[in-house]
Amino acid sequence: MPKLTKIYTRKGDDGTTSLGGGQRVPKDSLRVQAYGTVDELNAAIGIALAHGLCPPLAKPLVEIQNELFHVGSDLCFIEEDKVKFQLPQVQERHVARLEALIDELNDTVGPLQNFILPGGSVGAANLHLARTICRRAEREVMMLARAEAVGELVLPYLNRLSDALFVMARYENHARGVAEPLWDSHA
Repeated sequence: MPKLTKIYTRKGDDGTTSLGGGQRVPKDSLRVQAYGTVDELNAAIGIALAHGLCPPLAKPLVEIQNELFHVGSDLCFIEEDKVKFQLPQVQERHVARLEALIDELNDTVGPLQNFILPGGSVGAANLHLARTICRRAEREVMMLARAEAVGELVLPYLNRLSDALFVMARYENHARGVAEPLWDSHA
């Protein structure tokens, strides 16, 4: 467990930051953008949890927040450094758990009858916001993966997570008795 004794170092004042292995890179590099967006996603999930979600969603979301630290860890180290350091990484079991959660929640909410608008209850709206941030993280990791190697399960995990957040938003509305706002294609 890392111990942070000092929060500011002044090393980033020149527009660079350190990767996990110590390499200095620009703060707007693809890698930093990718793990920064994963951090933003984690914060958005924290906001959803702070607003109070139904209990069947709260427990898996806390687990997901921890797993997003695994994703961030994976992204802030270049592949060569992952051999040197013992890093927690997303594993196939994490992806499989998301799939099982999606299936379980989807059985409750049922199939989509129409496109839905992000919203409904406060919790669902926050989960939809987290979903869109997750999709952005996925796009940014894809851009990074075209330029540099990334962990093989980072993209599948983020892809499944965005689906899970969508179904969680639907479930939150269902549990709260709030009708899903539907897209009116004739408006």
